[in-house]
Amino acid sequence: MRNVQVGIIRIFAEQKNYILKRRILIIGASGQIGTDLTTQLRKRYGNHKVIATDIREDDGTLGNEGPFEVLDAMDYKAIEDVVIRYEITDVYLLAAMLSATAEKFPMRAWNLNMNSLFNVLNLAKDKKIKKVFWPSSIAVFGPTTPKINTPQRTIMEPSTVYGISKQAGERWCEYYHEKYSVDVRSIRYPGLISYKTLPGGGTTDYAVDIYHKALKHSKYICFLKEETTLPMMYIDDAIRATLTIMEAPEEQIKVRSSYNLAGISFNPKEIAQSIKKQISNFEISYKPDFRQAIADSWPQSIDDTNAQKDWGWKNHTSLEEMTSIMIKNLR
Repeated sequence: MRNVQVGIIRIFAEQKNYILKRRILIIGASGQIGTDLTTQLRKRYGNHKVIATDIREDDGTLGNEGPFEVLDAMDYKAIEDVVIRYEITDVYLLAAMLSATAEKFPMRAWNLNMNSLFNVLNLAKDKKIKKVFWPSSIAVFGPTTPKINTPQRTIMEPSTVYGISKQAGERWCEYYHEKYSVDVRSIRYPGLISYKTLPGGGTTDYAVDIYHKALKHSKYICFLKEETTLPMMYIDDAIRATLTIMEAPEEQIKVRSSYNLAGISFNPKEIAQSIKKQISNFEISYKPDFRQAIADSWPQSIDDTNAQKDWGWKNHTSLEEMTSIMIKNLR
């Protein structure tokens, strides 16, 4: 009995010590997710405890709030140097080449998406960092995957370079957890929508661009067909999910590949209708391109029961609420 009590006391002491010493490194902080995530993490833990990095120089957005470093996600030594210098405990690896861009540069995308992950996983394996967040995507699914309420565990035959790299990454995350006890956590993001950053080369980025074009030109030419339904999520919900899974006790994380995450599902026609309620002269037309085939290979809706059960996930923002937020802030 005494041994059990001592063990519990030791675990609590270790956890308290970790919280006090927590230092966070964000790799790829200037992107769509990274910009908002950096801000929220700094509000939570303090500006000086969250180090933002990107391969590009900061435009003043993140560097004015706290530490910012130019960092190449492919350079293991450079990452290791930052980890040691700032005494990093947690790494959020957000650097990646997204779906549509990756199809144009397949080998470059594969090398970036995979080697950057190995760099961080190996730092965790060698106990130089304690915890890793790595985002996966609905791109891991393919044409043979069930499209409605896609299950957590199902057929995964991705047909894009981005999807292939994310599926491989999931397998490596699970392997490093099982083999080396690496505390790696991941969620499969749907399409993410934010007013703070411009579209970044993803197939779902039409749902960001459409708001910009609606306000600027009152019209939009969509590269997907009007009935192409895809899983989407407002950025605030995605950030909240990321913070929640990373703050959950380790024993609650049952899935070490990547968790399904559901928000809202809609198609270009439906988002156009929501915009038209606020911009009455808005018009949309359709000119599908190569991205249509990518979208057709992805699910229409996601079953995220595991995330709800394991660490309390719940989406908050509806399509109508998101449209109001986007238009108000972009104006």
